[in-house]
Amino acid sequence: NSAYRSVDRLANSANDARLIATTLQGLGFTLVGGGAQLNLSRAQLAQAVQDFGHALAGADVGLFYYSGHGLQVQGVNWLVPIDANPNRPQDLDFQMVDADLVLRQMEGTGTRLNLVLLDACRNNPFASRGFRALQGGLAEMRAPEGTLISYATQPGNVAADGAGANSPYTT
Repeated sequence: NSAYRSVDRLANSANDARLIATTLQGLGFTLVGGGAQLNLSRAQLAQAVQDFGHALAGADVGLFYYSGHGLQVQGVNWLVPIDANPNRPQDLDFQMVDADLVLRQMEGTGTRLNLVLLDACRNNPFASRGFRALQGGLAEMRAPEGTLISYATQPGNVAADGAGANSPYTT
Protein backbone atom coordinates (compact mmCIF):
# COMPACT_ATOMS: atom_id res chain seq x y z
CA ASN A 1 0.00 0.00 0.00
CA SER A 2 1.40 3.34 -1.00
CA ALA A 3 -1.39 5.57 -2.39
CA TYR A 4 -2.91 6.56 0.96
CA ARG A 5 -5.83 8.96 0.85
CA SER A 6 -5.68 10.57 4.32
CA VAL A 7 -2.01 10.31 5.33
CA ASP A 8 1.36 10.60 3.63
CA ARG A 9 1.81 8.42 0.60
CA LEU A 10 4.77 6.04 0.61
CA ALA A 11 7.25 6.36 -2.21
CA ASN A 12 8.41 2.75 -2.50
CA SER A 13 5.81 0.36 -1.03
CA ALA A 14 4.17 -0.46 -4.37
CA ASN A 15 7.61 -0.97 -5.92
CA ASP A 16 8.52 -3.27 -3.04
CA ALA A 17 5.37 -5.34 -3.53
CA ARG A 18 6.05 -5.68 -7.25
CA LEU A 19 9.67 -6.77 -6.62
CA ILE A 20 8.66 -9.36 -4.03
CA ALA A 21 5.82 -10.65 -6.25
CA THR A 22 8.13 -11.05 -9.24
CA THR A 23 10.77 -12.75 -7.09
CA LEU A 24 8.28 -15.16 -5.53
CA GLN A 25 6.73 -16.05 -8.89
CA GLY A 26 10.22 -16.77 -10.20
CA LEU A 27 10.71 -19.17 -7.28
CA GLY A 28 7.50 -21.03 -8.08
CA PHE A 29 5.14 -19.48 -5.53
CA THR A 30 1.47 -19.07 -6.44
CA LEU A 31 0.29 -15.54 -5.67
CA VAL A 32 -3.16 -14.63 -4.43
CA GLY A 33 -4.78 -12.66 -7.25
CA GLY A 34 -2.02 -13.72 -9.64
CA GLY A 35 0.32 -10.86 -8.80
CA ALA A 36 1.13 -8.04 -6.43
CA GLN A 37 -1.93 -6.73 -4.61
CA LEU A 38 -1.54 -2.94 -4.69
CA ASN A 39 -3.25 -0.07 -2.88
CA LEU A 40 -5.95 -2.06 -1.14
CA SER A 41 -8.87 -0.59 0.78
CA ARG A 42 -9.87 -2.09 4.13
CA ALA A 43 -12.41 -4.41 2.46
CA GLN A 44 -9.93 -5.44 -0.25
CA LEU A 45 -7.11 -6.08 2.25
CA ALA A 46 -9.36 -8.19 4.49
CA GLN A 47 -10.53 -10.17 1.44
CA ALA A 48 -6.93 -10.69 0.27
CA VAL A 49 -5.99 -12.07 3.71
CA GLN A 50 -9.00 -14.40 3.64
CA ASP A 51 -8.17 -15.53 0.08
CA PHE A 52 -4.60 -16.16 1.23
CA GLY A 53 -5.90 -18.41 4.02
CA HIS A 54 -8.00 -20.42 1.56
CA ALA A 55 -5.09 -20.73 -0.88
CA LEU A 56 -2.87 -22.33 1.78
CA ALA A 57 -4.76 -25.64 1.65
CA GLY A 58 -2.30 -28.23 0.36
CA ALA A 59 0.66 -25.84 0.27
CA ASP A 60 4.05 -26.72 1.73
CA VAL A 61 4.99 -23.12 2.49
CA GLY A 62 2.83 -20.09 3.20
CA LEU A 63 4.39 -16.66 2.74
CA PHE A 64 2.64 -13.37 3.48
CA TYR A 65 4.34 -10.10 2.55
CA TYR A 66 3.04 -6.64 3.41
CA SER A 67 4.57 -3.28 2.57
CA GLY A 68 2.88 -0.06 3.62
CA HIS A 69 1.99 1.85 6.74
CA GLY A 70 1.78 -0.27 9.86
CA LEU A 71 1.37 0.70 13.48
CA GLN A 72 0.93 -0.75 16.92
CA VAL A 73 -1.61 0.21 19.55
CA GLN A 74 -1.32 -1.44 22.97
CA GLY A 75 0.73 -4.30 21.54
CA VAL A 76 -1.57 -4.99 18.56
CA ASN A 77 -0.08 -4.56 15.09
CA TRP A 78 -2.30 -3.01 12.45
CA LEU A 79 -1.85 -3.10 8.67
CA VAL A 80 -3.10 0.21 7.27
CA PRO A 81 -5.33 0.15 4.17
CA ILE A 82 -5.23 3.12 1.82
CA ASP A 83 -8.69 4.32 2.93
CA ALA A 84 -7.99 4.29 6.70
CA ASN A 85 -8.78 7.57 8.41
CA PRO A 86 -9.26 6.88 12.13
CA ASN A 87 -9.99 9.70 14.56
CA ARG A 88 -9.72 7.59 17.72
CA PRO A 89 -8.23 4.22 18.69
CA GLN A 90 -11.69 2.61 18.71
CA ASP A 91 -11.87 3.17 14.94
CA LEU A 92 -8.96 0.80 14.26
CA ASP A 93 -11.09 -2.37 14.42
CA PHE A 94 -13.26 -1.04 11.62
CA GLN A 95 -10.67 0.67 9.43
CA MET A 96 -7.53 -1.48 9.63
CA VAL A 97 -6.52 -5.13 9.56
CA ASP A 98 -5.03 -6.77 12.67
CA ALA A 99 -1.78 -8.50 11.64
CA ASP A 100 -2.72 -11.46 13.88
CA LEU A 101 -5.48 -12.18 11.39
CA VAL A 102 -2.77 -13.34 8.98
CA LEU A 103 -1.41 -15.77 11.58
CA ARG A 104 -4.89 -17.11 12.27
CA GLN A 105 -5.36 -17.77 8.54
CA MET A 106 -2.16 -19.82 8.55
CA GLU A 107 -3.14 -21.97 11.53
CA GLY A 108 -4.29 -25.51 10.86
CA THR A 109 -3.61 -25.38 7.11
CA GLY A 110 -1.01 -28.16 7.16
CA THR A 111 1.83 -26.06 5.77
CA ARG A 112 5.28 -27.13 6.89
CA LEU A 113 6.53 -23.54 7.11
CA ASN A 114 4.84 -20.15 7.34
CA LEU A 115 6.62 -16.85 6.74
CA VAL A 116 5.25 -13.39 7.52
CA LEU A 117 7.33 -10.52 6.13
CA LEU A 118 6.33 -7.09 7.42
CA ASP A 119 7.94 -4.14 5.67
CA ALA A 120 5.70 -1.79 7.64
CA CYS A 121 7.82 -0.53 10.50
CA ARG A 122 7.63 3.14 9.61
CA ASN A 123 6.61 6.27 11.48
CA ASN A 124 3.05 6.30 12.78
CA PRO A 125 1.03 8.20 10.15
CA PHE A 126 -1.65 9.15 12.69
CA ALA A 127 0.61 10.57 15.42
CA SER A 128 -0.66 14.10 14.84
CA ARG A 129 -4.19 12.98 15.73
CA GLY A 130 -3.42 12.44 19.40
CA PHE A 131 -3.20 8.65 19.40
CA ARG A 132 -1.41 8.49 22.75
CA ALA A 133 -1.48 4.69 22.89
CA LEU A 134 0.63 4.36 19.77
CA GLN A 135 4.25 3.25 19.95
CA GLY A 136 6.86 3.46 17.20
CA GLY A 137 7.28 0.61 14.75
CA LEU A 138 5.51 -2.71 15.25
CA ALA A 139 5.10 -4.83 18.37
CA GLU A 140 6.65 -8.26 18.77
CA MET A 141 4.22 -10.98 17.70
CA ARG A 142 4.04 -14.49 19.08
CA ALA A 143 4.36 -16.87 16.18
CA PRO A 144 2.87 -20.35 16.27
CA GLU A 145 5.24 -23.29 15.82
CA GLY A 146 6.56 -23.49 12.25
CA THR A 147 6.14 -19.75 11.64
CA LEU A 148 8.80 -17.11 11.11
CA ILE A 149 7.93 -13.43 11.38
CA SER A 150 10.39 -10.98 9.87
CA TYR A 151 10.24 -7.24 10.41
CA ALA A 152 12.01 -4.49 8.46
CA THR A 153 13.64 -3.62 11.81
CA GLN A 154 13.47 -4.91 15.37
CA PRO A 155 10.08 -4.61 17.12
CA GLY A 156 9.34 -1.18 18.54
CA ASN A 157 11.67 0.62 16.14
CA VAL A 158 11.16 2.49 12.89
CA ALA A 159 12.81 1.31 9.67
CA ALA A 160 14.19 3.59 7.00
CA ASP A 161 12.36 3.82 3.68
CA GLY A 162 15.64 4.26 1.83
CA ALA A 163 16.49 6.62 -0.99
CA GLY A 164 16.01 4.28 -3.94
CA ALA A 165 13.01 2.74 -5.64
CA ASN A 166 12.82 0.01 -2.97
CA SER A 167 13.15 -0.14 0.77
CA PRO A 168 16.45 -1.49 2.16
CA TYR A 169 14.52 -4.45 3.64
CA THR A 170 13.01 -5.50 0.33
CA THR A 171 16.22 -4.90 -1.58
